[in-house]
Amino acid sequence: MSSNQRTLFQTWGCNSRSLWGETATAAADEGGDDDDDDVMLVAVYEAERALEAGPEPGFDPSAGRIWIYPTNLPVRQYQLQICEAALLRNTLVCLPTGLGKTFIAAVIMYNYYRWFPAGKIVFMAPTKPLVAQQIQACHGVMGIPQPHMAELTGSTAAQHRRELWRSRRVFFLTPQVMVNDLCRNTCPAAQVKCVVIDEAHKATGNHAYCQVVRELSNQSQRFRVLALSATPGGDVKAVQQVISNLLISHIELRSEDSPDVQTHVHQRSLEKIIVPLGESLTGHQTRYLQVRETHG
Repeated sequence: MSSNQRTLFQTWGCNSRSLWGETATAAADEGGDDDDDDVMLVAVYEAERALEAGPEPGFDPSAGRIWIYPTNLPVRQYQLQICEAALLRNTLVCLPTGLGKTFIAAVIMYNYYRWFPAGKIVFMAPTKPLVAQQIQACHGVMGIPQPHMAELTGSTAAQHRRELWRSRRVFFLTPQVMVNDLCRNTCPAAQVKCVVIDEAHKATGNHAYCQVVRELSNQSQRFRVLALSATPGGDVKAVQQVISNLLISHIELRSEDSPDVQTHVHQRSLEKIIVPLGESLTGHQTRYLQVRETHG
């Protein structure tokens, strides 16, 4: 584990036991060829348990005395509990589609926006349409002033992006753009206080999500991670990759069968509609089949 990663957990600290503390320790005791991730989790747990958090630069003590949760919408207990946990720990939130992951992200982002008046808040989504969708959703939930938000794309001129990073506070972008801006020192990494990662199950291998977190860790020592996914991985090893790559120390997991979620799950009716190909597509299909028969 690098010194930067250790410093991350050292500076934020945590007096309570990490969700992964006991299981990580047990896995490390077993040994084996694939225990590198488990060793990392043990180190995270030990850092959380043993080290005290220092004063956080840029933190506004008056704003930090409270955190704000919207009650103008029906309060769902599971969302409230997840928000409470995600404010203080790097958290992977696993919720089925339609149960309010974006709502949770908006609450976390707004509170860090309040707590760090000069800090930068980042929301990353894997595609441009998702980025555009999330910026509207987050504004609608918590009312972060639109003049303080920016949507960054690869087509935005580098100088203009640099100016936006300087003048705005809440950013919505793809991880590829974030990597580029970090590598070019366009993004002020030291000012980034909260990073939200949508579709977090993609954070495996050398995905841009992983590059962003690594680069932030190299340039900064204090930032919160909130990872969102409906399906965190196909197997335990895939989930473990996401946890390690995104520096996750806590998981909030709900399924449609979870008691605190069941009342908010609506039955779905599926209707199968067969759409004819049409004359043009039928012609292409016919020619394609002829080519296959000729060269098959």
